[in-house]
Amino acid sequence: MAESGSADRPHPMTGREDVSAPLIRKDIGAHGSSAATAAVLAGGESSPVEQVALTVPTGDDPSLPSVTFRTFVLGTLACCLLSFLNQFFWYRREPLSVTSVSAQIAVVPLGHLMAGVITKRVFFEGSKWQFTLNPGPFNVKEHVLITIFANSGAASVYAIHIISVVKIFYRKEMSFLVALVVVLTTQVLGFGWAGLFRRYLVEPAAMWWPQNLVQVSLFRALHEKEKRPKGGLTRNHFFIIAFICSFSYYVFPGYLFPMLTSLSWICWIFPASVVAHQLGSGLHGLGIGAIGLDWSSISSYLGSPLASPWFATANIAVGFALVVYVITPIAYWLNIYRSRTFPIFSDSLFASSGQEYNIATIIDEHFHLDVEAYEREGPLYMCTFFAVYYGISFACLTATVVHVFLFHGKEIWLLSKSAFSEKKMDIHTKLMRRYKQVPEWWFTCILLVNIAATIFTCQYFKDQLQLPWWGVLLACALALFFTLPIGVITATTNQTPALNVITEFIIGYIYPGYPVANILFKVYGYISMKQGITFLQDFKLGHYMKIPPRAMFMAQVVGTIVAALVHLGTAWWLMDTIRDICNRELLPAGSPWTCPGDHVFFDASVIWGLIGPRRIFGDLGQYSAINWFFLVGAIAPFLVWLANKAFPDKEWIRLITMPVLLGATVSMPPATAVNYTSWIIVGFLSGFIAYRYYRGWWSRHNYVLSGALDAWLAFMAVLLYMCLGMKHVSLSWWGEDPDGCPLATCPTAKGVVVEGCPVF
Repeated sequence: MAESGSADRPHPMTGREDVSAPLIRKDIGAHGSSAATAAVLAGGESSPVEQVALTVPTGDDPSLPSVTFRTFVLGTLACCLLSFLNQFFWYRREPLSVTSVSAQIAVVPLGHLMAGVITKRVFFEGSKWQFTLNPGPFNVKEHVLITIFANSGAASVYAIHIISVVKIFYRKEMSFLVALVVVLTTQVLGFGWAGLFRRYLVEPAAMWWPQNLVQVSLFRALHEKEKRPKGGLTRNHFFIIAFICSFSYYVFPGYLFPMLTSLSWICWIFPASVVAHQLGSGLHGLGIGAIGLDWSSISSYLGSPLASPWFATANIAVGFALVVYVITPIAYWLNIYRSRTFPIFSDSLFASSGQEYNIATIIDEHFHLDVEAYEREGPLYMCTFFAVYYGISFACLTATVVHVFLFHGKEIWLLSKSAFSEKKMDIHTKLMRRYKQVPEWWFTCILLVNIAATIFTCQYFKDQLQLPWWGVLLACALALFFTLPIGVITATTNQTPALNVITEFIIGYIYPGYPVANILFKVYGYISMKQGITFLQDFKLGHYMKIPPRAMFMAQVVGTIVAALVHLGTAWWLMDTIRDICNRELLPAGSPWTCPGDHVFFDASVIWGLIGPRRIFGDLGQYSAINWFFLVGAIAPFLVWLANKAFPDKEWIRLITMPVLLGATVSMPPATAVNYTSWIIVGFLSGFIAYRYYRGWWSRHNYVLSGALDAWLAFMAVLLYMCLGMKHVSLSWWGEDPDGCPLATCPTAKGVVVEGCPVF
């Protein structure tokens, strides 16, 4: 880190137009073709967003083929492998996310191998059907499309939660055909929303999608010929060194020393104190002082902290501290909602006695709430943090709408009036104008066909799915309404506020007592929007790398369908072959198949679907005061907007993004405190220290380092499981416990008896 930024560099995130771009070489473009690059460079023009100007090349070679035989073979292979691995590991206690970066690296030698050995013969030469299996050297545009395939496999298929909850937790039947239609329609429906909002979320330079810069940096490192700077390293050299070191290191947190996942040192100092364990546990408590020296612990739920701009990291840090270190302890120690009767942090549901609630006793033979049984068993309770989580989710929802209206409303209105104007287009949008765009009617057809198929499926299989036709239309309306504001937040902060709570809330009030209908409505209302955001992010990646939009569309559609099939097949296989999967009481000690994400999904189906929000958050429930958070969320962005108007010279005020700040903890649970504390520390070191004081190092190596860390985690984790996990080879010593805080889940109320806990 010998290099530091110069004194005349622009201030970060000020939006100034005079951004310098020292890394964007004018002699060699993104594809290694200096002649083609020189023809399209616009006099040194670059993006007004400094991170983009420092990372994304401003050249293009339109002659490079993108849709080739290699693209389909390697893309499909990468999609299938990542889909299988991610679904396979999803059910485990520490769900491993194998990102597309792994495939992005692995396919490079395979691409060059295929270019060297496959025949270059042209078939049907001279006709309009002519084609070749080998159009020449493996190039970056093929590589990008293969990565888009891989992105489809790396993304989670949210609808699998429905199948898991119905078959495993409720122990009801769902046919494979119904599951297949649900999975496919939820995955593909997002194309419609993506098509409607491309002009707002892809073309404008301000919508810069920070996560894409990681992959752009890696593409450049793998394809560009770069001269080694004096006393420094090229991106390739740096990547190889970081990859080898990180790959070797992961054997410690991944197998030899799992406690590195969460070093909760306060628990070690006070081994018999329930309060100390509650405060210090990184996995089951508030995580004060806890830190994880494991990249999977750092990036598993919030993504790479190296890809997060500092202002977004700071918003998350403030929001996390506010919720976890202020609101939750105060609510717990004041015993609000009898909170001391339960753990301070848990994903379980409880009876008034402090024991876990027996959900099976309140379900009748028609898979509906048995009201008499519920009144006999008593009301359902949540731990303190779970209750606060729902309040924060309410606030985040209204904050998202108000924030986008106040801070981006004028921009969106102007884009609506002149969506295809040549004004204020950055260099990347200008270069993309040479390619044929995807017609709007393609997206519209996909949207309408999916909605029709979904309505038919829900009506024909109503005994299994429970959702009426009007529920499908209402879910689509919610997804349509929220895609734009949430897309703006994601494109500028790298954080995506969740829509799941409002979907659960609405259908829970309108159609209570039907758990499958509730979670299905949530999936159609939430995942279609989320999938649309994913497609838009991929479109922006293609935008940066100058991939023809129609080729991008093809890769996304095919990759999404293949990924949905493989995810469902893998999940179905695991549910049929692993005995007692997800059942923590019946699984053998130390079994990894505990399904933390599915437990949270099941809890939500009980709260919002089976029992219904009226009996919990409404006039019949004990948590009705939490509804005031809707008002809090609506007011918070307005206060920031007023402060920005009052002090326009204070740039930092505008960077306060309330949806991100309030929604900082929406991943908890299943995410835990140590995931956040470690993520914030690394984000501070990268986004503030390195970016401000070592700008040269940051611009060359930051995103490459992120890609290397993702890659080693995936490769070593898979290697460890294949070599040791499948053979049940394990170690038994004190460092095997990933937390070391056994009392963190104990209550502190007087007279509450819980197995393994002291009685106060």
